[in-house]
Amino acid sequence: MEQTLVLIKPDALQRGLSGTIIARLESRGLKLVALKLMQVGSDLALQHYGEHAEKSFFKGLVEFITSSPIIAMVLEGNEAVAIVRSSMGETNPKNADPGTIRGDFALDMGRNLIHGSDSIDSARKEIALFFADTEILNYQRGTDPWITEL
Repeated sequence: MEQTLVLIKPDALQRGLSGTIIARLESRGLKLVALKLMQVGSDLALQHYGEHAEKSFFKGLVEFITSSPIIAMVLEGNEAVAIVRSSMGETNPKNADPGTIRGDFALDMGRNLIHGSDSIDSARKEIALFFADTEILNYQRGTDPWITEL
């Protein structure tokens, strides 16, 4: 089963959209296997966004993600990375389809509510930044056979 990291960013928390976002992802059939409310420090932000270090928006990205608490979570399911990415919508909310999280709730690229890993390799690296192995649970849901054909 594939796992992916999702961050509900400070703007979503401040706007009270956390529950709605989590519900949308769970409604798709993804299983929540780790969850924490946390304040991202500078060191973690620099590690997480390190690939953008040379870009003009890097400083603002770090300042934003450290400005207020976030919710970090690991979701699991068949093709979890792709399912989360399609549920989020385009990075720039102006281009995001209605029915996606960004398409329904965001207006500005700098306040786009949510982060999701962009590949399986990125997911593995990002999950390890935010969660210890012992924080990720393995359990069965009674609904799993109704979500995924075995």
